[in-house]
Amino acid sequence: MLEEFKKFALRGNVVDLAVGVIIGVAFGAIVASLVADVIMPIIGAVTGGLDFSNYFIPLSKNVTATAYLDAKKQGAVLGYGQFLTVAINFIIIAFVLFLTIKMINKLKKQEEAKPAPTPADIQLLTEIRDLLARRPA
Repeated sequence: MLEEFKKFALRGNVVDLAVGVIIGVAFGAIVASLVADVIMPIIGAVTGGLDFSNYFIPLSKNVTATAYLDAKKQGAVLGYGQFLTVAINFIIIAFVLFLTIKMINKLKKQEEAKPAPTPADIQLLTEIRDLLARRPA
């Protein structure tokens, strides 16, 4: 059973999937930082200093804080600013994946369009045929 599990775990598809998940997590962290540290501050500056991460609706009378993280400690809040940030993360990731898959499909089409190389024996027979066809009768 251990041998069978080892065979399964080391199969190419499983290893490829593991690498993909690890790269996906790292890419997600990069996109999260891009949105939080680059895009949202620019949007905030354009909109007059708005900080979407602190947009929330208190769902409890105990919530008196003005910052989202402090408000969460006081009670139930609806953090639509955080949701907006995560939605922007998703849109960026989805767009980058779309472009990546589009590029991969384009490369596959180019590979399929290339004619297969002619085997050496067929090429030799073709040359012989052409030589015989050019020979005067």
